[in-house]
Amino acid sequence: MSKFNFNNKRFALIQNSESGQVNTETVFNYKQDNNLVTADYFGGTIKYGKIIAELKDDKLNMLYQCLTTDNELKAGKALAQITLTENGKIKLSLDWEWLTNGNEKGKSEYVEV
Repeated sequence: MSKFNFNNKRFALIQNSESGQVNTETVFNYKQDNNLVTADYFGGTIKYGKIIAELKDDKLNMLYQCLTTDNELKAGKALAQITLTENGKIKLSLDWEWLTNGNEKGKSEYVEV
């Protein structure tokens, strides 16, 4: 059993690289079933997005895809380091890479809200 529980948790962006797509208006709604973690996300520049991830220890190995408000279909992968904030909320620090549109890479951080 993992020490992290993502089921029915919401996350918001803290910071993102310039080549990232999501912004502070994007909301992530997570679900969890054992080591399977999924999320739907939308808002800001995202019409709809989906994450599927494998939880292993303090990391999430993620694949994601989205349709932007500019009707651009994008997909990527990320490795998220999971930590807890001082008040016990989950924080995700991602190293990500687009698999479409030139394979740009970046970093972003999200926190449970």
